Amino acid sequence: MQPPAPLSARTRLLGYGACALAGCLWGTGFYFGRLALNEMSVESMVLYRFLFACVGMLPVALLHRVRLTWPETRILLISAFFGIPVQFLIQFHGLALTTVSHASLMVGSMPVLLGVAAAIFAGERLDAAGWLALVASTTGAALIVLGGHRGPAAQGEPSLAGDLLVVLSLCTALAWILLSKKLMHTHSPPVVSAYTILSGTVMLALWIIGPCLFNPWRAAPHPWPAFAHVSPIAWTALAISGLACTAITTFLWNWGIHRVPASRAGVFLNIEPALGSYLGVRLLGERLGPHAFAGGALILGAAIVLTTRGHEPQPEFILE
Repeated sequence: MQPPAPLSARTRLLGYGACALAGCLWGTGFYFGRLALNEMSVESMVLYRFLFACVGMLPVALLHRVRLTWPETRILLISAFFGIPVQFLIQFHGLALTTVSHASLMVGSMPVLLGVAAAIFAGERLDAAGWLALVASTTGAALIVLGGHRGPAAQGEPSLAGDLLVVLSLCTALAWILLSKKLMHTHSPPVVSAYTILSGTVMLALWIIGPCLFNPWRAAPHPWPAFAHVSPIAWTALAISGLACTAITTFLWNWGIHRVPASRAGVFLNIEPALGSYLGVRLLGERLGPHAFAGGALILGAAIVLTTRGHEPQPEFILE
């Protein structure tokens, strides 16, 4: 397979910009998720989030119909399975057992996981300076979270089980990210994004609603997703989570990593824990200290290093 043509400066800038904006929108996900979790179960919250996401992605799928080969269909279904029902149910069950700040800290490890996975499975090459920038960015995210002081308004306590569930969800997200990039080798990012969310939401609905269909034969009925007593605040949080934090971010991220190496784009995933920890601090009544400002400087510095260096490593192959 011939290596891809070198990336132009404008293409790199647009690609990194899309990944950065996706990271900002993803950073609000835990905050809006917590608002919805105050009134419903994890399963109900995740299902409604993706039903709203489907509203944003359905027109894209209808306007860009493609015919997938069986190998491509298999990759799409595996990507959708790990990227939606598995990842998000595990992640938000973890959030329910820990704090927003701790969950955000765990997400800060994602760029290093992505860099390792891209180097091992996607043939991308990241030099010493790139690895140093990724580690510095991850350290910055940790400093931001650890720099918050728990105030009297704190809700709940962090737990090892919750933190580990969030980390496990990040491992499953790697399959979605790298498999999606393989599909974008032959199909456009909007098509991959739309088909992944739609097929993943069908799997999610079967996972959550399917058991309810057997309630007439159950001694203890399986609860249906909450609906009647959900407040306008929760519905607004769900709509924002689905349309902005899921549909738009998935499109932006897939569009971005289609144009830049995934290992370098991974640094922008640290915008999510940086912003998420700040919102968590506000939600939990904590305050930011000097560690948070140092962490923000590390994240910004790492992003500048990765996006302004002249040499761009090119992937030699994509998940062969």
